[in-house]
Amino acid sequence: MNPLRIALYQGPCGVPSSTAESLGALEAAARRAADAGARLLLTNELYLTGYALGPSVVDLAEPADGPGAEAVARIAAAHGLAVGYGYPERDGARIFNSLQLMGPQGTPLAHYRKTHLFGEYETTSFTPGDEAVVQAEFDGVRLGLLVCYDVEFPETVRAHALAGTELLLAPTALMRPYEIVPQTIVPARAWESQLYIAYVNRCGTEGEFAFAGLSCLAAPDGTVRARAGAAEDLLVTEADPALLRRSRAENTYLTDRRPELYTRLV
Repeated sequence: MNPLRIALYQGPCGVPSSTAESLGALEAAARRAADAGARLLLTNELYLTGYALGPSVVDLAEPADGPGAEAVARIAAAHGLAVGYGYPERDGARIFNSLQLMGPQGTPLAHYRKTHLFGEYETTSFTPGDEAVVQAEFDGVRLGLLVCYDVEFPETVRAHALAGTELLLAPTALMRPYEIVPQTIVPARAWESQLYIAYVNRCGTEGEFAFAGLSCLAAPDGTVRARAGAAEDLLVTEADPALLRRSRAENTYLTDRRPELYTRLV
């Protein structure tokens, strides 16, 4: 099986003036990603609107099949690649911090609602999701979906590994001074649960939030295959199923588990 070529879009930096601006930047990133041979483009948390929304999240949230989704579908189909994007989702009276994966034909492949909300802003603005493992098959690779704070819990990543996830998509809005997450925790999660993690952060400043950047693709062999700095960047890299198979054969955490000893964890 061939490696899956993926693009991680860390940008644009700062507060977007509108969803239209975010979509314009996405169009440009998708063109560059497709030209580089990528099959999948992943953006950051709440990509369409920006993260620091405050009370305006109520007005900016839209359904999973709303105008934002329609626009992303057109971009995905025009460039022949899958696009994972974050946005505030409205479902009745509830608002979720969501991630949607749009396929290269412009049809949804998977949809996930963030389950672990971080800080007062998120817990007062969003409803937590209640589905821990959401997956999609794409180009022979089993993808899993999480959002930001979710990946900082070993239980969520391990649940994906046990469900067969090979590449975990994790858009994020990680602030300073928590650089330890992309620098140490994300590579450790990839190693301990034996999968790839695509971690795509915001950059720049939005209101009180200064984002750390440092987007990366962490591999199951303990390496980081690509790493951004603090500025806007488009990383193009590969997740290789062959490396994953070799790593899982050598590092047998998943098969050496003794779950009967861990019942107190749940």
